[in-house]
Amino acid sequence: MLAALIGCFALSQAYRTTAGILSVPLISQFGLDDRQMAVVAGVFHLAFGSMQLLMGIGIDVFGIRRTIVIAFPLTIAGAALAALAPSPAVLIASQALIGIGCAPAFLVCTVFIARHFPAEKFAAMSGLALGMGGLGLIFTGTPLAWLAEHFGWRACFWVLSGLSLLGWVMIYLRVFEPAALAVGTATGTSSPARATTARPSLLASLKGYGALLRMPHTAGILALVFVGYASFISLRGLWLAPLLVDRFGQSLIFSGNVALALSLISLFAPSLFGRMDPGDARRRYWLMAFPWSLVLLFVLLACASSLTLAIGCIIGVAICMGYTVWQYADVRSAYPSDMTGRAMALFTMSMFLGVAFMQWLSGQAASWAEQHGHEKYAAVFGCIAAMIAAGTLAYTLLPKPARKP
Repeated sequence: MLAALIGCFALSQAYRTTAGILSVPLISQFGLDDRQMAVVAGVFHLAFGSMQLLMGIGIDVFGIRRTIVIAFPLTIAGAALAALAPSPAVLIASQALIGIGCAPAFLVCTVFIARHFPAEKFAAMSGLALGMGGLGLIFTGTPLAWLAEHFGWRACFWVLSGLSLLGWVMIYLRVFEPAALAVGTATGTSSPARATTARPSLLASLKGYGALLRMPHTAGILALVFVGYASFISLRGLWLAPLLVDRFGQSLIFSGNVALALSLISLFAPSLFGRMDPGDARRRYWLMAFPWSLVLLFVLLACASSLTLAIGCIIGVAICMGYTVWQYADVRSAYPSDMTGRAMALFTMSMFLGVAFMQWLSGQAASWAEQHGHEKYAAVFGCIAAMIAAGTLAYTLLPKPARKP
């Protein structure tokens, strides 16, 4: 069941990074500028992130299976609409549909792991899920670049639509929620009495989000997640091919090869970091320090005039992003087990709204730089570095969770 759920998560990973390769042909097809392309790339994440609270309620009230089975067909329809898009407006609408359809894709994986595996294995299993989900990123590397060059960008969306249909069929046939396990294993017990606990009502779920937001440590956790993953997706999913083509004169296939290398790294980095999880007592200190390595890498990338240095920084970012699996464990330990689903939904919402905002802001930075005669990629990556620094400072200075006895 987890493998079937991860399959749909892998497809959502593919959709959120298509712009990293297809931005070049899309700009050529529709005559888009940097701001417009950033909107096309960011609307998926805006739709995805804004639906997280609703999807969390859906999981609480209706369960994992029904939530993903009902939502994911929108992904299939959105990809088909993108393949047929006659204008940028229709393309943007298709990305919104895809984002809504993919919204529960990783949330159902994390909630499934939280319910069906012991708490001490949560970081390792989440890392495994993140790594396997990276298979979707492999498709949006060299294979997608090759497909776009030989058959056009529309063929890419047709293929993704077909794969999404296959993923939905696998979910429909394979994923079920045994009542005897759904609740008991969330806390490491298997008591039948606990397993029959009724699902919360819609009103109770909404009140649960209010309770989460009133907790003083929530702001810092959301601030850090708002910028971490966003930095990688803004690089991999929007600026990678334009950077390599414009600044260094490389081809789309070369960009696809670099994207493929990042995807391969993403298969193993989360699992590696998950196994190196420092534990509840020390994890927060690592989360305060490690993001500064990303700040340094993006500053170097902003200044890099050498292709070798730029590729080194890009690969370094991909490796360092494995630390984000610790953030899932941080959320898992910061809230009561009965709030895990809603906490993960709020966490994921902040993550993808952060992606949408960072892609939009980096597009604004690129346009500003061009208008004022500056090199646009220096402005883009400088902007990303500043956002990571701000989020890390907020996480460090804002209240932290109370120590567990």
